Order: sequence, then C-alpha cells, then structure tokens
Amino acid sequence: MTAATVGVLLADDHTLVRGGIRRILESQPGVRVLAEAADGHGALALVDAHPEADILVLDLTMPGLDGNAVLLAAKARRPSLKVVVLTMHAGHEYVTRALKGGADAYLLKDSAVQDLVAALEAVMAGRSYFSPAVQARLAGLVRGEAGPASPAPSLTEREREVLRGLARGGSSREVAADLGISVRTVETHRANIMQKFGVKSMALLIQAAMREGLLDGFDPP
Repeated sequence: MTAATVGVLLADDHTLVRGGIRRILESQPGVRVLAEAADGHGALALVDAHPEADILVLDLTMPGLDGNAVLLAAKARRPSLKVVVLTMHAGHEYVTRALKGGADAYLLKDSAVQDLVAALEAVMAGRSYFSPAVQARLAGLVRGEAGPASPAPSLTEREREVLRGLARGGSSREVAADLGISVRTVETHRANIMQKFGVKSMALLIQAAMREGLLDGFDPP
C-alpha cells in the first residue's frame, strides 16, 4: 500500500474471522482498521459513524440485514466507499448479485491471505478485483458455459431465508419460530420455491439450490 493511510471497516459475524482479517490488514503499512461490526445493522452504523473510511470489507451472510442489503444501502449513502465482499459463497448467483449491488471486489475466504491486500490496492486505484475461482466462474458465464438462466434470482429474500432454514433440517414449525412468521406462511413459501425450481421433494430442492450456489458451504444433514 502507499504511505497514505487507508481506513478500513470490517463486517463479519465471526469474531475469529474478523481477528484474522484485522491481522492481515494491519500487517500492511498505511492500512488502519477503524472499527468492526458483527451484523448488518452494525455495519451500516459504522458507515455512518466513520465518513473517513475508504473501504468496507463485508461478509454476505450476517444476522439482521444480510450483506447484499448492507451493500446496497452503503453504496446509496456513500457512493465513493469501496466495498470488498469477503465470503465463502462462490456460486454465480451470489457473485452476480453482489456485482449488481456495486461491489468493487469479490473474494473467497479460503484465499483471503493471498488476495486481500491485492484487492485493497486494486480498489483504491479504481480497479475491480476477484479471487481466481471467481474470475474463472465469471469467464465461464461470459462464454456461456453456465447453462441456461437460473430461476434462483427470482426468489424473494424471505423465500431465501425459508429455504436456508429448511435445508438445515428445520421443520416448518422451527423455521416459522426462527423467522417470526406462521407455519402456514412457511409452507406457502416452500410450495412456491418448489414450484419455481420445478421439483417435488425437499431432497431435489436442496440439490437444485446447491447447484445454483444458494447453499454454498452447506452440508446436507
């Protein structure tokens, strides 16, 4: 990095992950971690509280507001803020949604040690940066190797939440309690999701969702 100080905000719900990111960043001259947040609402509060920040390093899966909602809101409030997405999700649905939301870089957590500093240098210079695995996936999309368009982007945010809860093995009643909605609403969402994917069972739905990157990092129970 250059001699000028680059102010960074961190948003990730795992304390150990934030600690590791902080160590990587603060080992670089000219980089200063200004503050950390463990959820989406906290991340937006940091954006408002630290107008001097240059970069937000943002996870996509957090309590409260998810990372994509934070990304959209942060860019609306501060268009000049650079946002580096750092996530375990490599699915093309995740990548394209983040890019449409204004992400300046998209990194996978398993390559953070190698890529994070390079990503900061790139976005501060006005360039984009992607982990090699993400670059390969984007190149495949450009070449048309990803196959037909996925129905997954048509899922609402609530449908995504219900899908993740059911995929973790939760019953309709358990998912309803977690999300603060009725059991009937969960069952309606499940029926709608299955219809969108064109499947008749939860097993087939989970397989289809994993193919589309909606459940990256998920191991079936």
